[in-house]
Amino acid sequence: MFLNVMVLGIAFQLILNLSRPAVPLYAASLGASTLDMGVLTACYAFLPMFFSISAGKIADRFGDRLPVLFGMVGCGIGMALPWFFPSLWALYVSQLITGFSSIFIAISLQNALGHAAPEGKRDDYYGWFSTANSLGAFLGPVTAGYLISHISYSAVFASALAVFGGSFLFAWRLPGQKRNKQQLKVGLTDSLVLLKNADLLRALIGNALALYSREIFTAYFPLYATGEGISVSTVGWILSIQGLSMVLVRFFMSRLLQKFSHNGILIGSILVSGAAFLLVAFTSHPVWLGIWSVLMGLGLGCGQPISMTVAYNSSPKSRTGEVLGLRLFMNRISQFTAPLFFGLVGASLGLVSVFYVSGAFLLGGTLLLKPPRKNKTTDYANPQESAEL
Repeated sequence: MFLNVMVLGIAFQLILNLSRPAVPLYAASLGASTLDMGVLTACYAFLPMFFSISAGKIADRFGDRLPVLFGMVGCGIGMALPWFFPSLWALYVSQLITGFSSIFIAISLQNALGHAAPEGKRDDYYGWFSTANSLGAFLGPVTAGYLISHISYSAVFASALAVFGGSFLFAWRLPGQKRNKQQLKVGLTDSLVLLKNADLLRALIGNALALYSREIFTAYFPLYATGEGISVSTVGWILSIQGLSMVLVRFFMSRLLQKFSHNGILIGSILVSGAAFLLVAFTSHPVWLGIWSVLMGLGLGCGQPISMTVAYNSSPKSRTGEVLGLRLFMNRISQFTAPLFFGLVGASLGLVSVFYVSGAFLLGGTLLLKPPRKNKTTDYANPQESAEL
């Protein structure tokens, strides 16, 4: 089961990272404006804002295999549309479908891994899962860059569709057992009550900030870089080395967790991402842009596995999928509102202003992550302690 989850994590991120960097460039070639880019990017997160928590409850109720199968089929449809219909409307519909489908894959894979991980090893399991995701994030953009440069935009979506076909069997082999239905009759208010756990709330806010920064970077950096005369293939490499740096930092996670708290690492990761965003606006040389991209990847690489561990360990045993859905719900709120806001900023003040404003916003966002009180533990190794809400 562990191998299936790892393979699906790589395949899922490869599908996303083949298509997502290509979308703004493809849209620009079809005549889309800077504001259009913001709306197009926000489409990916629109439906998940309403259905993420429900997707988590479905995983709790029906097991993890069916949601992953449903999500993979949806992603396949999302990739097929721009391939068959090379138009702006197809990109909008594709992003809506892909965003909706992705929540079932992300939540159920994390949930399946959490159930499989022995207690005390969840940081390690989620760390390896995040590493698998980062491999997909590394391979996707550089492959997309070469496909766009040497073949066409349609080839990117065709390749993503091929990855979907090749990984479907691994989704079919996931555990499919049903779970206790009686414990899952809870509404949205009951789900939001889980946020009374201060440690969980800090982790979710920190992860949402970090993820929105990558969303904005993926959407606007290709436009900024190509506008400065950098080739599409070089842009693909710059985005890919960010994924590689997310892999490399995972090898140091154990040492970081021995020296710092989960909350301290989250704050540090956001500070690094915010500084990288600001520095992008001060240079147009591809080497320096690659360095800033690596810094951002290091920050993201620290924050994501920690938030998964905290979310799972802070969950009642019968509601782990629901809490992971709540995590994704907060992520998608930030990924929906941020592109719209920065689309307006870019349209009004120029594209480079996106990097100034976003960097400052990230640095200021660390104020929301106050250190835990001295009489509260930040050790999530014991899920029974952290699940008391």
